[in-house]
Amino acid sequence: MTTVPTCADFTSARIVDRFDDMINPPGLTNHWATAQVDHDVVAIRSLNVPPVGQGDTITGQLYLGGRLARSYGRPVDVTWRPDRVERSTDIDGWRIETTTVCPPGEPAAAVQVVVTNSGDARTLRFGLWLASTVTSRARWASAELPQAPNELVRDGLTVIGRPVADSEVSRSSFGIQLRDGDEPAVSVQRLVAPSGATVLDGGPRVVEVEVALGAGESVELGYVHAIASTETEASDAVGRVGDDLGAAVAAAEVAWDAALAGLFDGSGALSGAIPQIETSNEAFRTLYHWGAMGTLWFMRDNPASVLGRSYDTLMPRYWATTTFIWDYSLSSQTHALMDPEQMRTQIAHWVSLDIDHHFGTEWLTGRSVGYWYSVNHYAMTRLVRDYVAFTQDRAFLDEVFTDAEGNARRLGDHVRSWARAWHRLRRPSGLADYGGIDNLLECVSSYTHEIASLNAANAWCMRVAAELVELEGGSADEAASLRAEADEVVRLVQELYIPGAGIFHTRQPDGSLEPTRHCYDFATVGTTIADDLPEEVRSEMVTFFDAELRSPSWLRALSPLDADAGYSLRADHQWNGAYPAWAPDAGRAAIALGGAAVVADWLPGLARSANQGPPGQGHFVEEAAEPIEGGARKSPPQWPYLLDWACSSAGSFSELVVSGVFGVEVALDGTVTAQGCLDAVDPDARLVGLRVGEKVYDIDANGVHERAAS
Repeated sequence: MTTVPTCADFTSARIVDRFDDMINPPGLTNHWATAQVDHDVVAIRSLNVPPVGQGDTITGQLYLGGRLARSYGRPVDVTWRPDRVERSTDIDGWRIETTTVCPPGEPAAAVQVVVTNSGDARTLRFGLWLASTVTSRARWASAELPQAPNELVRDGLTVIGRPVADSEVSRSSFGIQLRDGDEPAVSVQRLVAPSGATVLDGGPRVVEVEVALGAGESVELGYVHAIASTETEASDAVGRVGDDLGAAVAAAEVAWDAALAGLFDGSGALSGAIPQIETSNEAFRTLYHWGAMGTLWFMRDNPASVLGRSYDTLMPRYWATTTFIWDYSLSSQTHALMDPEQMRTQIAHWVSLDIDHHFGTEWLTGRSVGYWYSVNHYAMTRLVRDYVAFTQDRAFLDEVFTDAEGNARRLGDHVRSWARAWHRLRRPSGLADYGGIDNLLECVSSYTHEIASLNAANAWCMRVAAELVELEGGSADEAASLRAEADEVVRLVQELYIPGAGIFHTRQPDGSLEPTRHCYDFATVGTTIADDLPEEVRSEMVTFFDAELRSPSWLRALSPLDADAGYSLRADHQWNGAYPAWAPDAGRAAIALGGAAVVADWLPGLARSANQGPPGQGHFVEEAAEPIEGGARKSPPQWPYLLDWACSSAGSFSELVVSGVFGVEVALDGTVTAQGCLDAVDPDARLVGLRVGEKVYDIDANGVHERAAS
């Protein structure tokens, strides 16, 4: 029986947050506003509603009995769901429980608070430490989110923050200059107190009330924070939410349950839907749902976007409004199924820009961001192929787009151009040189220049281009030439292989070879050219993956046996953890290389890591940080880890299920095949309602079953 998950089905493990622990606090979104809770039972940080933002400012920290609550040293229990974060702690005989949401349709975050007196009758002194750095900026194009020095004005239990005037900046203790182009913005924060509470005198920094409570009695309070371009907008939002915090919490659940249902059954605002799954294997189901929810998490329906609906890449601290080509492509299949109309718009926009000189775009202006990522041509080819294959929108291939160099081409011709773009990077060895550390993995100094992964991807791209030529009735000679060149690239990639080791060399500009034990070689070679490799090589690669990369519940991006393992502690690409797509992509590669049994054994551990919300930008392996209830702990944002709480490449986990275990392949002409490894995972599992163009299929161990036309 198929089931559509609800918010409750994604309830996280209990995360115990002690002062300065290795915890990345959970985030929240209503697809417009985004926020993160902090290491406190009430506080929030990183409330941003582009173009209005607060940066990474922390506000709403609890004061209890006139003292900063964190200073008591009491741990905070934290539980996440898509619609809320629940926190609780016990301090000096007070039980404090909070529920935090981003209310639907509001530029705000809200915290519902219940305080229970566990002692004798006494007076509760409850306060909040408030800060504001709100500003508005027309373009967000850096990792750090915009903020500016503010002046705070208090009116009873409400505190209003506004950017200080230019003439006052030099006198500000913030030391931050307002940037040219910053626009008016306002922050409104309110402590919501019960009737009869005594409001204590004080300035705008700490707002406090007192309430008399008998033994065992409880009281409800709250905190609302809204940011907007005008005081009226922000104040109205605070009023709507603060007047009934219980209704705001309930509305968040209703909205998120509806969004999740629409993701799987097509009943919501998305332009597509992903198939539902039937399985008795709980880990298998968990990973599939985790990937789907984690992709939906990044949907942004912000009226300020010049591109309409967009999907961010990270949240809530870094690169808000930016969509990275690489990361979006890692959820390519999921995007093509769940929201193909948005995917079409996103591809069309990227084709019009110079993908040789940036890594993505930001949706407030549509302009490019950053420097060149070596993966771009492979990523764009993958996106177009998946979109056309799953939607059968072949008319898209005939649309003409002018790139940044003024080349006006049909999209199909752009794809053929991307397939050969590596020729411009070709070295005397015959392989492409993909540049230095910043163009690739950023924190693996030896993984540079001629690498096996993207050169193997070049062979895959040329084969896709050949398939496209045939689909469009083009030259048989061109298709044959593309395939022949792909075969030659495969041969040259195999020259980088180290017999018996399961790994590949990189080739440096001076011709020297350096062994590299990175999962990106394993995953990309395995998902692009596995069928071209000799059986012995495939077996050795799986052995390497099993022995040096996979951990009980996660993946080491770099083997600790690698000579570069001491270079960095960033857990997305190094020995101590992995970026979220690397685990499912490595799983698909292992299946393609003949290691289905290894992957089946691994799935329960991977599923335990789905217990802290959407996949993080990086999770630690067990040796680096103690797991949380058996799941690989999310890496924190502080130095030297610098990783965000969630990352959009979550959809790669759904692809592990669909293309890996079920073995679904959809050709450009819409032909659907399935040759997976269900026998190793759940022989009775079914994928129900796979949409390919106008047709719908169910998939099981016996193959592909087209539904009769209704």
